[in-house]
Amino acid sequence: MATILLVEDEADLAQIVLRELAAAGYTTVHALDGIEALQKHAREQVDLVILDWMLPRLDGLEVLRQLRQNSATPVLMLTARSEEMDRVIGLEVGADDYLTKPFSVRELIARVRALLRRNELIRQTLAADRSDAGEILLRGPLMLNPQTHIVTLSGCELELSPTEFSLLQLLLRSPGRAFSRVYLIETIWSETYVGGDRSVDNAVLRLRKKLGSVGDAIETVWGVGYRLRPESATPVTQEQWRR
Repeated sequence: MATILLVEDEADLAQIVLRELAAAGYTTVHALDGIEALQKHAREQVDLVILDWMLPRLDGLEVLRQLRQNSATPVLMLTARSEEMDRVIGLEVGADDYLTKPFSVRELIARVRALLRRNELIRQTLAADRSDAGEILLRGPLMLNPQTHIVTLSGCELELSPTEFSLLQLLLRSPGRAFSRVYLIETIWSETYVGGDRSVDNAVLRLRKKLGSVGDAIETVWGVGYRLRPESATPVTQEQWRR
């Protein structure tokens, strides 16, 4: 059962939304202002935040900025501001969705469900990509063995850091798939991406150099991140490799 934090200072509206969320099967937490919202988010295990823009003590945009410093909790913004620039600002600061007042409660519940579904899919994908699959991966002269944590190039063992090893394994397991910097930070570093963070770019640069000509297959996807050129990396089981 998901827990939703509603940050809304209009008592009548808050009562309606809380009632409908409870009827839809969600656990709810209510905050009346921005300061209380940050306190309750830090204290409770929240799966989604419904955040009003116009709040006392601390406005919703500043609450969102502070949340995004250390949290990836999905945020649905509620606001009476319908100008396109206002929506753009909210989304650029880190909102996941946007609903303008007045709104249908049915639409609100539908958007909540959609955001929670999307977040669960992301969690499942992250878990799969972080898993230590036992298959040996081969691509041309390159071999990566997850069990022994060894990578060889033309039979010579490479010295890779744990980060470089995890990055290479992720790329080899999904050739052709473009990974955003945000996703790579969350998957490999297990941290929240901060704009301007060069960790991914520096790791890719080091990895490319260590892989020599094979490193050229790690392509930059402009505006997104990186991918391994779609020339399949062959998975081999440990038993097949021993043969």
